[in-house]
Amino acid sequence: MGNIWNLFWIFIVLASVLPIVQQKIMQAKRFGLIRKLEKKRNSRVITLIHRQETMRFLGFPIMRYIDINDSEEILRAVRLTPDDMSIDIIIHTPGGLVLSAEQIAMALRRHKAKVTIFVPHYAMSGGTLLCLAADEVVMDENAVLGPIDPQLGEYPAVSILKTIKEKEPKDIEDKTFILADVAQKALDQMKNFVKYILFERMDEETIEKIANTLTEGKWTHDYPITFEEAKKLGLPVTVGLPEEIYQLMDLFPQTMQQRPSVQYIPIPYKRGGEREKTISQIQL
Repeated sequence: MGNIWNLFWIFIVLASVLPIVQQKIMQAKRFGLIRKLEKKRNSRVITLIHRQETMRFLGFPIMRYIDINDSEEILRAVRLTPDDMSIDIIIHTPGGLVLSAEQIAMALRRHKAKVTIFVPHYAMSGGTLLCLAADEVVMDENAVLGPIDPQLGEYPAVSILKTIKEKEPKDIEDKTFILADVAQKALDQMKNFVKYILFERMDEETIEKIANTLTEGKWTHDYPITFEEAKKLGLPVTVGLPEEIYQLMDLFPQTMQQRPSVQYIPIPYKRGGEREKTISQIQL
């Protein structure tokens, strides 16, 4: 009986320590790849990667987004970077707090050396706001950006203002009038901030076009802006991510589900006989 209890406690200790060890190993791999990319590009590399399953509480996933902790860390990283050293930021985010996103964007805008943002999958909302502060945005050909129109709770600011215009004042509640006032302020503030970020980097017509298109509710807030649309809009976007970016994203895995919804053999295939040879080398 004593041996069983000893084995039980050994199992408990290993189960507690193993995740910490695995996390440290994963962190070391990330730092190694980040340092490799920094040496290759002679830059400071910063990651802003939000995965839905990176944090879990009682088994339920907690959504990650840009928050004040992110802005504090990135501002610290920018301060630690010499003025003549380029900054490369890898962004994978659904967006987040306007305050945090604007703080990061201003810090990037004020950095004297070149700022490049890499988007391997998506940089929505606040992530797109950060992209506006960069000198260059390098996207995967299938990656997307998103509108930055202000949201008041669950409602877009432009939709609240539209309601005010289409209804008689006597049919509108005081709360809706208050929301409309806040919505107008939020919309004006976001538009002015976009213009500030883009000032002197583009002509006035292009700046006005970008500010209006991204903030005035032309699309729904989750509308995917493709590389082609971003280019047509006048944003400084290109395609062609370094291979190290994809490798780094692999080191931020989603939590394994009981039954994965997507499965494939995780190796690059080649054509013809080389492809078959590659497949035959896989150990099943």
